[in-house]
Amino acid sequence: MTHPLGLRDFRLLFVSRTMSTLSDALVPTALSLAVVEATGSAAALAVVLGCALGARLLVLPMAGVVADRCNTRWVAFGADLTRVVTQALVAVQLVGGSPSITLIAVAQAVAGAASAVSLSNLAPLVTRVIADSGAERHRANSLMSVAKSMSQLAGPALAGTLIWAVGTGWVFVLDSAAFAVSAAMMLLVRLSRKPAPAGARRPILVGLAEGWSEVRTRDWYWTSLIAHATWNFVANVLLTLGPLIAVTQLGGQGTWIAVTQAGGIGLLAGSLLAGRARPRRPVLAGNLVLASYAVPLAFFAIGAPVPVLVAGYGIAMAGLGFLNPTWQTVVQTVIPQHVLARVSSYDWLVSLAAQPLGVILAPIALHAWGARLPLAASAVLVAAVCTGTALVPGVRSLRLEHAPDRSGADARSLDTQDRQDPLTGCGRVRA
Repeated sequence: MTHPLGLRDFRLLFVSRTMSTLSDALVPTALSLAVVEATGSAAALAVVLGCALGARLLVLPMAGVVADRCNTRWVAFGADLTRVVTQALVAVQLVGGSPSITLIAVAQAVAGAASAVSLSNLAPLVTRVIADSGAERHRANSLMSVAKSMSQLAGPALAGTLIWAVGTGWVFVLDSAAFAVSAAMMLLVRLSRKPAPAGARRPILVGLAEGWSEVRTRDWYWTSLIAHATWNFVANVLLTLGPLIAVTQLGGQGTWIAVTQAGGIGLLAGSLLAGRARPRRPVLAGNLVLASYAVPLAFFAIGAPVPVLVAGYGIAMAGLGFLNPTWQTVVQTVIPQHVLARVSSYDWLVSLAAQPLGVILAPIALHAWGARLPLAASAVLVAAVCTGTALVPGVRSLRLEHAPDRSGADARSLDTQDRQDPLTGCGRVRA
């Protein structure tokens, strides 16, 4: 079996998506500081961030339809090129010294919409670049996940260094340039597989309904999606309440910094492990390791020693690092090519919508009951929902049989439901 990086087109795709991910990782720190410096207003910051997230959520279902119906490479190129323009516009505003918050908010809304298109389009890109070998595609997804983890670690640090050295505006100059590199790489990628017929002339609402039908007829997919959304919800509860406990009760800012750094390292380690692991029941395995997020929630709830907190959070994020490429491989192997982007968009929609819900409800619960009870309840919730998916027949029965590497044979998807009913058998993960 050829290593994915030995394939020219995957190398180009890998560089393109890595640059795109790094660009996304640069923005939050720089954007927050830029708006605060320009306005001194938390409300203005909330508006700008809300425009980006709101546009992404609104566009996601439609983005899946677009990605399924249009040329996959040109969709990715257009999404990157759009963000070249929006981030360059923000850079001009900030470097010029008199930024318009309205213009920045509009630019970030457009960038959020382009991000939605890019998220939905990633899975079809991988399936059209990597041959139908489950092991090869799994390794490719693991490499993409490792690159994403490293970008998320490096992005904030790089943004902070640039802000300190040359100013906030230049972060967006670099961001725009990185998206330009990503777009250029996409132009060079040759997609080896032709897309399946997608019914491109059907009404858009019909396309949305077809995508939703693919979701609801697969019990292992939609139950896992509930588990993934629950994880996103409780993760943002911890990200909201954890710093408060760390600063006020556990030694200060250094404690929270150590926890978050351990999370980044754990995420990377889990992604590396996923490249070697071959669970026969990957959906079941992924959901069970995702339940490990109950560990740091419980540790924070009981006020465990700092080293225990750090280790617990690292282990939990390793579970996420393991889940992402494992889930992506299952989805790309089983799901029909012509609906892959639409199914992906619904996954992203539910997962991203769960994140602000945790941020909103955590302070309300803090005011009503203090920090410990919401954290303990979140630990019970994520453990129960993620492990509870093991009761679902489709989760237990879906298996992937990887052909031995030496044979070069394709992976075989063994899905009991798929053999019984042609309408069942696929899904998509949050990232």
